[in-house]
Parts: sequence; C-alpha cells; structure tokens
Amino acid sequence: MQRRIFSREYKLEAVKLVRERGVTVAQAARDLDVHENVLRKWVREYGDDPSQSFPGKGVGTRAVRNRTLRANGMRTYATRWSPVGRRSDLNPFGIRGSASQV
Repeated sequence: MQRRIFSREYKLEAVKLVRERGVTVAQAARDLDVHENVLRKWVREYGDDPSQSFPGKGVGTRAVRNRTLRANGMRTYATRWSPVGRRSDLNPFGIRGSASQV
C-alpha cells in the first residue's frame, strides 16, 4: 500500500472540521477516511503555529526547524544514524565531528 499525500488545503479543511465546527476527531477521521492519529497530528501541528503548519510535501515540522537552525548557523541534532561516511566520523550522538564540538 502506498502512502497517501494530502494537500495543505485538505489538511486545513480537516482541522477546521474539528476546531471550528465541533466535529469529533473520531467522526471526522471516519468521514475523511484518515486514521484518527493522523488527524490528531494535523490538529496539533496547526495549534502549534498555524502560519507554519503543513509547509509542503514530505516536510515535517522537525525538518523545517532544522533548516531554520542551519540557516542561522546553529547546530542540529541528527534524528537517526545515517550510513553516509565512516562510522568513526560520528560521535555517540550521531553527529559528525568531534565530541568537543557538541
């Protein structure tokens, strides 16, 4: 089964069903054929910062935050170990460079 991709407009309308019209998350999820947890995540993302919610295809809020940090010259933490490069290049936190730089 392939992962479905929803547009920003679709997610905003789904969130409005819950927040403005008072439809329960369970009922809205059934009506929209979306898992309840997915809809709850959309509502939470919208609540955190409506103007920054749902930035684009496949780009979660963590990726947006990390891009902003990098643009401002700050370090980001790896979300998981990456097989790129030699393992000895990674410190115990999964970040390239020496432990003294962390």
